[in-house]
Amino acid sequence: MKFSILSDAFGEMEQTRKRTELTGILVRLFEKTPQENIAKIVYMLQGMLRPGFEGVELGIAEKTAKRAIAKSSGAPASEVDRTYKKEGDLGAAAQKVLQSKTQSTLASQEITVERVYETLLKIAGLSGSRSQDLKVRHISSLLNDADATESKFILKLLLRTLRLGIAENTIMDALAAAYAGSKESRPVLEAAYNVSSDLGRVAETVAALGIDGVAAFDLEVNSPIRPMLADRVKSEADALKKMGVSFSAEYKLDGERVQIHIGGGRVKVFSRSNEEITSYYPDIVENIPPLIDAKEAILEGEAVAMTHDMTEFRPFQELMHRRRKYKVSQAVSEYPISVNFFDLLYVDSQSLLDDPYMARRKRLEKIVKHDGDGFSRCIKRVTVTSEDEISEFMEESVAAGCEGLMLKADDSPYQAGARGSHWLKLKREYKENLGDSLDLVVIGGFFGKGKRTGVYGTLLLATYEPDTDTYSSICKVGTGFSDEDLDRLYQILSPKVMLKRDARIQSGMEPDVWFVPELVIEIVTSEITLSPTHLSAMDAVRKGYGMALRFPKFTGRIREEKAAEDASTSEEVITLYRGQVKTAAGDAD
Repeated sequence: MKFSILSDAFGEMEQTRKRTELTGILVRLFEKTPQENIAKIVYMLQGMLRPGFEGVELGIAEKTAKRAIAKSSGAPASEVDRTYKKEGDLGAAAQKVLQSKTQSTLASQEITVERVYETLLKIAGLSGSRSQDLKVRHISSLLNDADATESKFILKLLLRTLRLGIAENTIMDALAAAYAGSKESRPVLEAAYNVSSDLGRVAETVAALGIDGVAAFDLEVNSPIRPMLADRVKSEADALKKMGVSFSAEYKLDGERVQIHIGGGRVKVFSRSNEEITSYYPDIVENIPPLIDAKEAILEGEAVAMTHDMTEFRPFQELMHRRRKYKVSQAVSEYPISVNFFDLLYVDSQSLLDDPYMARRKRLEKIVKHDGDGFSRCIKRVTVTSEDEISEFMEESVAAGCEGLMLKADDSPYQAGARGSHWLKLKREYKENLGDSLDLVVIGGFFGKGKRTGVYGTLLLATYEPDTDTYSSICKVGTGFSDEDLDRLYQILSPKVMLKRDARIQSGMEPDVWFVPELVIEIVTSEITLSPTHLSAMDAVRKGYGMALRFPKFTGRIREEKAAEDASTSEEVITLYRGQVKTAAGDAD
């Protein structure tokens, strides 16, 4: 398949943000795509080469890409730099610099989707002292034969700057229309994606076997399931209204949600965003299998940092010290954990997703052995039927060092990849304010002054819009940061600086610098207000107004375990705003 077909489609998608038009472009692209290439193209549309849980990373630095552009074009490095500064995007710069070369090239080897994909995979697998030179050689081999437009998108794929405004739902709509005759079949594709976390595999299956082949998808050990998520609730009274007369309450721990797969002689640990994080938890690999009375199992739990005597929980930030490439054994020793299980999704060849919560919980309690050292246990759970019972259990939870409660309907199935009122979260510290914290994406920064000179003193934050794959500004935050926080954030954010705003960022405010929208931090606020400047939830409540946070404050939590697509959405903000207005009206009465 000619790569020009794909690059032309990319170019069309760059020109629109309308979901119907994007879907149409994708349908036409899929109809031109041979079955053997559909998975490759879907991965590239997602900005990856393999499903996220496999951890295949290109790791191409701008410096390496610039060397390859200079080598292929014959242009001096200074010209590449000047063009990059002017265009603000290295892919667009490559298109400009290589324009004259590609027009004068008389003969070249054809650029195909297969060739580009396999070359990118080779580059991702390179390491060692000579790896940078080899990467430059591989990139140059593609650029030598590519035309200007193809070069632009090859560079964008390499640098992970392909910003097309396409969410996974849009891709699934197009797959359903192209291979199942109608977008009405999308729920079947979505269900398969939720249990496999592999959209390329879903696409390949529907292209080859149709919708019936996709409907046969089921859980597999070592392939992560997209997690079920909880809605927010502000009070015990609201919880009772949503949940009914009797339901379960569990401790809500301040740790990292982990999905543990045991089977085939292996143990794998996945994060909330389906990233494999086994290397950070060698103690789980070593200790958990003997404590699970099953040959195969997929369990969910919360890994929580503990004091060395294993008697008290430590803050979430302590756990993040384990997220390092080197000296992991030292971090494991310094920051011991306990694994607190709360769900069982699969056991000994049997999927439990459709079983009610209480049936899964009882099965979980049967197979989890509580060891004497406190490394493994089931999260504490009780049945509640009144506000007083919820409040009492809340007090007990907070006294034990937890954040609050998770409330779960006893008859609810496990809805992979879904957020809804079957699961609710209630945090004590915010009951009198917003009802919960918000996880927001850092999209820009303002240089600090005075004591904060040399770091970003204030950050511009945004919500995520899943329907359009965009990020809409909601506030600036400059409070709650310690000096250590500011230094750490500067180190994390500096490599993410962009010369121009990412096309997916929507903001009426101009910061000193823009960032690639990747980092998520946790914020609390006293109130949500209408704003003519910020664009989150624009026009949802009043024409010409979005939503903003009043007196936002950083909680100290950098949500490294969350992808930007897992951040709070404008829909969540609207829900919180309306609950806030309703509460104010009740107080006035």
